Amino acid sequence: MRLRKETDRTEDMLAEEILLIANVSDALAHPARVELFRFIMQSNKAMIDVCNRDLVASFDYAQATISQHMKKLVESGLVEIKPQGKYTFYYANLGMLSRYLNATRKFAVT
Repeated sequence: MRLRKETDRTEDMLAEEILLIANVSDALAHPARVELFRFIMQSNKAMIDVCNRDLVASFDYAQATISQHMKKLVESGLVEIKPQGKYTFYYANLGMLSRYLNATRKFAVT
C-alpha cells in the first residue's frame, strides 16, 4: 500500500506511525514469531545470550524455518543481531516494541 506524502509535518509523523504499526504487526502475525520473540525477550532479561542454535534446541521447528521467522523479526526492527565470532546473537529491541505499543495505543484512542 502506498501512502500519499502530505506537506503537513503532523501527517508525516502519522504516516510513519502507520508504517511502523503495519511492519511490526506483520512480523508478529505468525504465532511462531511471537513465541520466538518472547523467548528472546525472556532470555535477554535473564542476561542469557541467544543464537540460532539455542532457538533450534528450544523449539520444534527446523533450523531453516526458524531462520525465516527470525529474518522477519529482524527486518521489522523487533530483534537486533550482533555477530560474535562464528555465532550471531539475537537481542530484543524493547525500544521498537515500545514505539509500536505507543503507536497502537494512539490509534486505538483516535
